[in-house]
Amino acid sequence: MKTIIIKYPAGNVQSVLFSLERIGVKAMVTDSKESIQNAEKIILPGVGEANFAMKYLKEKNLDLLLSKLKQPVLGICLGMQLLCKFSEESSTPCIGIFDFFVKKFQSIDKNAKIPQIGWNTIQKLKGPLFENIPDGSYQYFVHSYYVPLGEYTTAKTEYIVTYSAALQKNNFYAVQFHPEKSSYVGHKILENFIRL
Repeated sequence: MKTIIIKYPAGNVQSVLFSLERIGVKAMVTDSKESIQNAEKIILPGVGEANFAMKYLKEKNLDLLLSKLKQPVLGICLGMQLLCKFSEESSTPCIGIFDFFVKKFQSIDKNAKIPQIGWNTIQKLKGPLFENIPDGSYQYFVHSYYVPLGEYTTAKTEYIVTYSAALQKNNFYAVQFHPEKSSYVGHKILENFIRL
């Protein structure tokens, strides 16, 4: 099975690679259009700035390629936000798979730090990504921007506001949290994706 991690200027690519290795999956990190088109599973990870990341994807024409893929695609953190329509971060038009506008957290509570960094629960889980994952499981989050709730929400969580912890539309899956940093449950979510 050929699994591709898309190479672009975003952090945590190596963390995802190592996490897949721990569950017995050898993945390749590349920005080759041919390799991505021929892959069975594709992961768009990311920790970074939306505008900078989108510029790279557009230069390589990967934004257009991603939107046309028919095999399972998983966006993680920034990768999830880039699969949406628009991000408030640097007013960035994104890939547009999910018809959502990514918003910046606005803290009205001095105890609610931005970015959100740490463990939080995910609830109302649905879809194949969460098979055998208990509702209320903890996952690790690091982000300043969030995707609101909507028709493609498959898990939600709460920090300042209630927002989408995961999305699914057809063959596109996305999670705001970092399964590669979320111990057994996170690895199980990655396994579920690989088995799709």
